[in-house]
Amino acid sequence: MGKILVVFLCILMSSFVVSYAQSCKTYTFSNNQNYATCVSLPVLNSHLHWNYNSNGTIDVAFRHTGSTTSDQWVAWGLNVGGSGMIGVQTIVAIRNSTGPVRLYTSAVNSYGSSLEESPLSFNVTRMMAERVNDDVVIYATLVLPNGQTRFNHVWQMGRVSNGVPRIHSMSADNRNSVGTVDFIAGLTSAGDGKVGGSRQHQKNIHGVLNVVSWGILMPVGGMAARYLKAFNVANPAWFYIHAATQTSAFIVGVAGWATGLKLGSHSKGIKYDTHRNIGIVLFAFGTLQVFALLLRPKPDNKYRYYWNIYHRSLGYSVIVLSIVNVYKGLDILDPEKKWKNAYTAIVISLGVITVVLEALTWFIVLKRKSEEKKTHEETNEYGQRA
Repeated sequence: MGKILVVFLCILMSSFVVSYAQSCKTYTFSNNQNYATCVSLPVLNSHLHWNYNSNGTIDVAFRHTGSTTSDQWVAWGLNVGGSGMIGVQTIVAIRNSTGPVRLYTSAVNSYGSSLEESPLSFNVTRMMAERVNDDVVIYATLVLPNGQTRFNHVWQMGRVSNGVPRIHSMSADNRNSVGTVDFIAGLTSAGDGKVGGSRQHQKNIHGVLNVVSWGILMPVGGMAARYLKAFNVANPAWFYIHAATQTSAFIVGVAGWATGLKLGSHSKGIKYDTHRNIGIVLFAFGTLQVFALLLRPKPDNKYRYYWNIYHRSLGYSVIVLSIVNVYKGLDILDPEKKWKNAYTAIVISLGVITVVLEALTWFIVLKRKSEEKKTHEETNEYGQRA
């Protein structure tokens, strides 16, 4: 039985390898061009084909497959002296709803680039592009600089508006569309150690810290203050639970905020203004709430009424902004859908619990007032009878 299972797994793996290779090596180009080497790139449904020539040039065909969007740009390029997006020398193809594919070169010098047409740092002696069903194919002959054959390369895609390329999505696939290519060895590798490695790990830490602190502990701490005090048995325990939960949330939240600042300093040119600004407001409001705890007037103080208004207003604002910003962060981080669904389930659960506790609290408060009123009336009646 064990041998049969091994054979079955080998056949399955072989079938996978063959089918993966067929998506690259068995492709027939419209001009019947043959390429000695091809690699199916790990993300964005892209493939790279090339022939290395002894005179230091390469004939390249870059294919982006399965594109159903009419107004779209596709790009592939080499980074001669660095890695990542800055410095990459790209060939850009714009697929319009009508007409031929527009093709040009663009040297990317900043994260805010709109892929403006510009010359490259090396020569391109031949360049053309075509649409084949739902595929976009870029053909080019490149003169490799300084006899170099190993490069960092980038491939990317995005939407087009009024003929102008717009910034690409920040999904995991778009962020990880970088790697290295060796034109002689015929090898590629994914990632540059910055996009998919330590930086992604920092983003994950930032996301987890903020979801736990601002997105979960803050609402739970607010609910403790709102609803536990209605139960006499929970007095004064509700206050210590509230204070401990909110303080813990603030400390963890500050750690998450700090990792966000660090990520921002390492990602110059990439801005998420709304997410960042809400984060700054949350940090400011959270700090004010900590000081509010230290400066809390006594219950009989004449300023206690105004302090309650201030403290509750800030508290509810923090809870609402926290949930909004968690979703903003999840959209940026773009994890697997199950994580966003999981947080949505938590928010819905907290919402349902809030509704139930709100109803229960009002029931207890109204019942208590009714009993106090009845006791007061009985006391007055007794006094009059006396």
